[in-house]
Formats: sequence, structure tokens, C-alpha cells
Amino acid sequence: MFTLESKVALVTGAGRGIGREIARTLAGAGAAVMINDLDPAPAAETEAAIRSAGGRAACLAGDITRPEFPQKLVDAALAALGGLDIIVNNAGYTWDSVIQKTSDEQFQAMLDIHVTAPFRILRAAAGHIREAAKREIAEGRRMMRKVVNITSIAGTDGGAGQAGYSSGKAGVIGLTKTLAKEWGRYNVTVNAVAFGLIETRLIQPLVPEGGIEIQGRRIPVGVQPKMLEAVKAMCPLGRPGTPQEAAYAVLFLCSPLSDYVTGEVLTCSGGLHF
Repeated sequence: MFTLESKVALVTGAGRGIGREIARTLAGAGAAVMINDLDPAPAAETEAAIRSAGGRAACLAGDITRPEFPQKLVDAALAALGGLDIIVNNAGYTWDSVIQKTSDEQFQAMLDIHVTAPFRILRAAAGHIREAAKREIAEGRRMMRKVVNITSIAGTDGGAGQAGYSSGKAGVIGLTKTLAKEWGRYNVTVNAVAFGLIETRLIQPLVPEGGIEIQGRRIPVGVQPKMLEAVKAMCPLGRPGTPQEAAYAVLFLCSPLSDYVTGEVLTCSGGLHF
């Protein structure tokens, strides 16, 4: 029905989970993909998987919350793959606590990764997008480009114990709706996908030895087993989604099927709302 051949996509947080499936799915539809992840080894694994399947990919590992890195990442995509047509701001993690136990550092970290980093990436890409669009419009061509920001039902509905995460995920919705208004004249659609419970390491049962390492700090991630079962029971479909199912929702918003959809939040949660 469609192809993404000739398109170049940038996907952050593409070393694991949903991000890896998004990168692989876009590549499977024909796009060349610039892969970013904080950790070099998983990023390289995603690149290798795409290449082994016959796709085009490049990779730049690094921390997108560093102020200088988003510009470096955008420049690397343009240099390695020759363009930039699709941006998926997917990177993120949870660092949960009830509000009285949430430190300033913890709250700020959630804003930095979920809204400030996407803002900086889009700002870094703005010059290329504007100039390319102006050139195409002058030539009488309409070339559509796509931005998909990943949010959560914690951002649309709020999540108990997630003041920072919910605030960051809500903030990126505001960024999405604003950029949809600013960039429509450049033939760019800007949308968000709000995920519910998706099978990634972030929803594994919480155990003392679990967690992820961010900037030298061990961050506990996971869900209490009883809470996980309760949330599953609340979901109309009765189960978490798979990373592939999550990636298909993103693929729709990156494809020509959504060329007249912009400024929207697509909820991909199996019907679950908090």
C-alpha cells in the first residue's frame, strides 16, 4: 500500500524495546534509519539487524540530554544518510516516586529526557526541514515529512507515583501540538503516540537487583508484581502490548496513510486508561 523508500528516519532510544522495533519496522518499509541510543552496544545491534535484513542504517550512540548532542545527531543523520524526513523521539525511561519522595534531580531528569531532548532535536532539524520544504514548494512538489513524539497514558491521564514522568510526557504533547501549527506550512505532520502497558524492561517485575544505569546512577525500573497484574486486569484487551504492536502505531503516523493527520495524540494502550 505504501513504501518509505527514499525516506530517512531518525529514531532515538532505538537500542532496545519499542525503539528497536520502530527502527526495524521503518527500515522494513524501506526507510534508511539513523539509530541513537545511550548505550553503544545495543545501538550497534539494531544497526546490524537492519543491515542483515537488507536495509540501510547508521548509528550514533550518545546522551540526547546533553545540550550539544542533538545537533550532533541531526548532523550525523544528514551526513551519513543524505536527508531527514522522519523523526521519532522515542528515548525515555521512568524514575518513579510519590511526590514527597521525588527530588529536584529526579523530577528534572524526567523533563530533560521526555521534553527537553525532543525539543532540542526538533530545533536542530528545523533549518534543514525549512530549507528543503521551501525548495520543494518552489519546484511545485509537495514532499511530506513526519515527526512522531512518544508520550504515554501517564501523560494524558496522569499516573500515581509518576509526577516527573507524567509531567514530561504531558509536556511533549504541548510541543507536538505547537510544532504541528508551526511546521504545517513546510508539509510536516507532527503527532504523538501515547503508549499504555507495552512489554519492555520498564514494566518487568520490580526486583532489588533490577534497574538501568543512567549517567552513572542506578535507576530502579519495573512494576510491583501485584500492581502489574491489577493493571493488566484493567486493560480491556487483558494483556500488555508487544513492541511490534507499538511500532505499527508509529509506522502509521510515519506513512503516507497519515498525510492529513497532524497535531493529534494516538493512544495505543489496548483500551487502558489510568
